[in-house]
Amino acid sequence: MEIFSEYFKKDHLLSQVDARLKLGVSLFVLAMVLSYKGLVFPLLILGISLCLCIRMEIPFKVFLLRFSEPVFIASVVILLKLLFSGQETMFSIKMWGITITGHKDGLMDGLRIGSRILGAVSIVALLGFSTPFTEIMAGLSWLKIPKGLIEISLFAYRYIFVLFEDAMVIYNAQKNRLGYSNMKRGLSSFGTLTGSLTLKAFEHSQNTTTAMLQRGYDGNIPMLKHKPFRFLEVAVSILLVFAMGLVWQI
Repeated sequence: MEIFSEYFKKDHLLSQVDARLKLGVSLFVLAMVLSYKGLVFPLLILGISLCLCIRMEIPFKVFLLRFSEPVFIASVVILLKLLFSGQETMFSIKMWGITITGHKDGLMDGLRIGSRILGAVSIVALLGFSTPFTEIMAGLSWLKIPKGLIEISLFAYRYIFVLFEDAMVIYNAQKNRLGYSNMKRGLSSFGTLTGSLTLKAFEHSQNTTTAMLQRGYDGNIPMLKHKPFRFLEVAVSILLVFAMGLVWQI
């Protein structure tokens, strides 16, 4: 459960920066990474993000969980590009009557795509590590993201943990009763678990709606109110984006 929580977000330099500025800088740098044609800039962003994550003392287990999927996707893309794309032959191996050919230009294309994937994910991960979810939602509301989407995201985030706890209670009860002793019983138990969580989700949604209406909820969320920008933070953010833009053009 701790893997999905924000217990590791301690006080550090980035935690004091306005979430709107962090969100704006992240969007600009993300656009630069995705539009860059080479390897240098995405890898530079990846390295900076990793260094900042280490500086923030992010637990290795959390760090590994966040990056395992994008690393796998990037590896698959590189492998597919190496074997099935390109014209310049790098190697050729014949196994069991099948010729496996690697292409140098395909490998380079795969590395460029993979670097953009990892660079983009590192930016999003750094933003998530340094900023609580509610502050990210507040920043999105300042960017005029539809209010309904913000509201649904906040409630969904809140009840992810509630449903996770409910799922663990049901799973442990099933496991203690040998509900996963074989494939057939395991599938049956998993179906029961899924159905129970669906019913609990509807029940929680109805209870939340009733409770909020009884308390006079009118759609305004106090946590989405914003403080004035600080000049120093704005100036540093502009300089940072400008510096990244210069590197991007190299």
